Amino acid sequence: MMTTATLVGGCCLLLLTQVEYRWQFYLIWGLIGVCMSGSLYEPCFALITRARGAEAKRSIIFVTLVAGFAGSVSFPVAHSLASAFGWRSAVMFFGVTAILVVAPIMWLGASAVERAGVHRHSEISHLSLAERSFLQSPVFWCLALGFGLGAVMHGITLHHLLPILDEREIHPEVAVIAISFIGPMQVAGRLAMMAAERHVSNHGIAVTCFVLMAASILLLIGAGTTPVLLVGFVILFGGAYGMVSIIRPVIARELLGERQFGAKSGALALVYLAGSAAAPFLGSLGWSWGGYGLVLPSLMLLAALGLGLYLLAQQMVKIKQH
Repeated sequence: MMTTATLVGGCCLLLLTQVEYRWQFYLIWGLIGVCMSGSLYEPCFALITRARGAEAKRSIIFVTLVAGFAGSVSFPVAHSLASAFGWRSAVMFFGVTAILVVAPIMWLGASAVERAGVHRHSEISHLSLAERSFLQSPVFWCLALGFGLGAVMHGITLHHLLPILDEREIHPEVAVIAISFIGPMQVAGRLAMMAAERHVSNHGIAVTCFVLMAASILLLIGAGTTPVLLVGFVILFGGAYGMVSIIRPVIARELLGERQFGAKSGALALVYLAGSAAAPFLGSLGWSWGGYGLVLPSLMLLAALGLGLYLLAQQMVKIKQH
C-alpha cells in the first residue's frame, strides 16, 4: 500500500503540471491527499507498531527525526527550482523523485519491517469480539476526540500565527523566523523524549504534551507585552507537537491493543486529520466572533479538554483491567 500510494502520488504530481481547469486542480489534489494518507506517518507508524509492539517507540522516534527535516530540505529546493525553471518544473522534479527514488526505498524499507514482524503475528491469538468492535468503545472515542482537539489547537495556532503575531506588533521578520524554528523544535522535542524515555512513562509524556501546548499559548498571549516570551512559545509549542506525533500511536497501542492496529490507527487518524483540516476555518470563525483575544484563551481550553478526555480513557482502561 505504501509503495503504491507513493507511485500514484508521484504520477499525480506530474499530472498537476498539466492542469487547465479548476476542477482538475481540485481532483488531483484530492487524489494526492489519498496518496499521502497511504504513504506518510500514519501507515508507517501502524506498520512499525504492528511489527515491533512495545519496542515500536524508539523506531518511530528515529523515523520522525529524519522526516522532521523534510521541510527544511524541500522548501528551499522547491523555491530554488521554481525560481530558476518555473513551478511546473519544480513539481515535475518532485514527481519523478517520488516515482524513481522514494517508491523503491519505501518498498525495501516496508518489506523489511513486515518480514521482521511476521513471527510476532503468528504468536498472537485471533481477535476477540471486543477488539473487533473497537469503534463502539468509549476508550477509543475519548482518545480520538482528545488527540483530535489537540490537532485543532495546533492547526489554529500554526495557520493563524502570522496574523496573531502581527496583532501583537511583532515585527514581520521576527515572526517568520519564529515560525521557521517550530520545525527544528519538533526535532528537539523528540530528542528530549528519547533522552528521557527511561525515566518518564508514555502516560507521563502524553500528559506533558497537553500541558506544554497550553503553556505555550499562555506565553503567546504574553508575547504582545513581553516579546521575549515568543522564544518560550516556539520551544514549548514545537517540542510538544514533535512528541505528540510519536506518542499517539504508542498510547493507542497501550490502551486499545495491538491487534487490528492498522484499522484502529487509521480510525484515530481520521478524527485527528479532520481536526487539522477544520482548524484554519474554526480559527477564522473564532476570530470573526471576538478576535484573537477570544481565540487564544479558547485554545488553552481545547488543550484542557483534550487532556481531560485522554485521562478519562486511561481511567476507563484501569477500571476494566481491575
